[in-house]
Amino acid sequence: MCGIIAYVGRRIAQPVLIEGLKRLEYRGYDSAGIAVIDGKGHLHVRKAVGRISVLENSLNTSPIDGQASLGMAHTRWATHGAPTEINAHPHLDDTGSIALVHNGIVENYVAIKKFLTDKGHKFVSQTDTEALAMLVGDIYGELKIKNHLAPGTSLLQKSVQLALREVEGTYGIAVICAAEPDTMVVARKGSPLIIGVGKEEYIIASDASAIVEHTTQVVYLNDNEMAILKPGSFRTTTIDDIAVTPVFSQLENKLEEYELGEYEHHMLKEIFEQPTAVANCLRGRAEQKEGRIVLGGVADHTRELVKAKRIILTGQGTAWHAGLVGDYLLEDLAKVVTEATYASEFRYRNPIVEEGTVVIAISQSGETADTLAALREAKEKGALGLGIVNVVGSTIARETDAGIYLHAGPEIGVASTKAFTCQCAVLTLLALYIGRRKFMSQAQTRETIDALWAIPEQMKRILEQSALVKEIASKYCDRENWLFLGRGYHYPVALEGALKLKEISYIHAEGMPAAEMKHGPIALINDGMPVVFIATKGLQYDKVISNIEEVRARGGNIIVVATEGDKQIRRYSNHVIEVPDTLESLQPLLSVVPLQLLAYHAAVIRGCNVDKPRNLAKSVTVE
Repeated sequence: MCGIIAYVGRRIAQPVLIEGLKRLEYRGYDSAGIAVIDGKGHLHVRKAVGRISVLENSLNTSPIDGQASLGMAHTRWATHGAPTEINAHPHLDDTGSIALVHNGIVENYVAIKKFLTDKGHKFVSQTDTEALAMLVGDIYGELKIKNHLAPGTSLLQKSVQLALREVEGTYGIAVICAAEPDTMVVARKGSPLIIGVGKEEYIIASDASAIVEHTTQVVYLNDNEMAILKPGSFRTTTIDDIAVTPVFSQLENKLEEYELGEYEHHMLKEIFEQPTAVANCLRGRAEQKEGRIVLGGVADHTRELVKAKRIILTGQGTAWHAGLVGDYLLEDLAKVVTEATYASEFRYRNPIVEEGTVVIAISQSGETADTLAALREAKEKGALGLGIVNVVGSTIARETDAGIYLHAGPEIGVASTKAFTCQCAVLTLLALYIGRRKFMSQAQTRETIDALWAIPEQMKRILEQSALVKEIASKYCDRENWLFLGRGYHYPVALEGALKLKEISYIHAEGMPAAEMKHGPIALINDGMPVVFIATKGLQYDKVISNIEEVRARGGNIIVVATEGDKQIRRYSNHVIEVPDTLESLQPLLSVVPLQLLAYHAAVIRGCNVDKPRNLAKSVTVE
């Protein structure tokens, strides 16, 4: 869950690396570091604890070599070892001539460390990454003595290859060596790494956001692949030294999509982008004129989808909440047995995957480690593996049998917002796609498509209430315990609302089915406790009113998300946030928006870092 940026070319590397780190900071921000090799073959390293700005200020105050045209940098989200300067990347071997940055986890680092310690190597950090850097250095030293390499073979390349064959776990790495000042070796297994190809230069990064400013032509490394880069040339191989022909792709998103623009935070920008994001998600797929759903990404597997006996939706965090919405949608609209399950649990419980099972992996980044592992487990057991992802070219997108992109645009804020609503929209399209081919009438399909296309404008009306939501947040954001309650389609929304509040404002919040409250959690309610109900008009509306009454009787402050024009609900509530009326199956697309705003405003008022909340990173690429 860290960020890598590296540069090989003719330009001065440092500005490229620092700017790249800033674009990657949402992936990790407890420490950062940079390493460059100057024209004389000297390796310069600088590290700092804290945000990228701390490292940048250090470099401005005390510059390292300003002419180096090869280098790499890293922003860290700690896994092994506390956020300290010693534990920050890049890590060096004990000769100080080899530097390495790493995303992922070296699972057998303890054994590697013991092996190298017994050989006399001295470790200084508590990280797993240092073991890998030291292993590369140890092998490099031995190969240098033996000098058995074929002419033209890079000693660094061979050392990295041999080292990686000993590694258990995941990695995205970049390695440089003072003795080979024009060469960089990068490799990946389970952690994303992209090579941006410019004019006689290469920008290597763990995320396209750090590349798009420089080039849109990229090569996505696959697992167990590596690249050897020099100014003006690069080649790709496997770690077993088998040549690989690189496949060139084009980045979809433009630089301005990553910028804040007029907004104070990326999260707020992305909340307000939802009308456009959902419209982009529907465009070309939900055809109003003909009243039909077109999903080209899964068209080749239509028969398997229609004949599916069971669909499993798997993801983590917000993606899992979207999967829960999909569970309701697919059973309601497509009449197929569906289960939403945590990806982190799926692969370890020896899941039953029978003939006719479809497993759908849901992930904004397309790199979520647990979701990717669940997908691989499902495919190994014979399931059809589909993906619902946002990032084109991501690992999940490439490993699924087929899938549907969200087209939500880049999501930089750690707390996911527009990805959730687009995931729900895609799952609605999929449910309609299957349902229409099984039993659903043309009239019902058309009615739902028309209602879907009304969602973007309805979202805009909700966003106009941002000031009202801010006022509500200001009244209760000092309370450290909240409940979020909903029934049916709104149970997942309650979970998502609670998660958002926890993630960015650090307020303890629990989401649950409203009926579950009486079975224990009602004991938590005390005088003045904020309790958020999603109580839009639907089949269970009267039952939710009863639940509200139970909370009121115990002194809770009631905040309700309700249907526009519902006068009855105001008699039971301290505060009401209205959302437009729509079909019950589509209500999560609207009712979640006030909860996103509530979390955002509470976090800002409490002085929290909205886009970079403590202990969190955007893309969880390690288990």
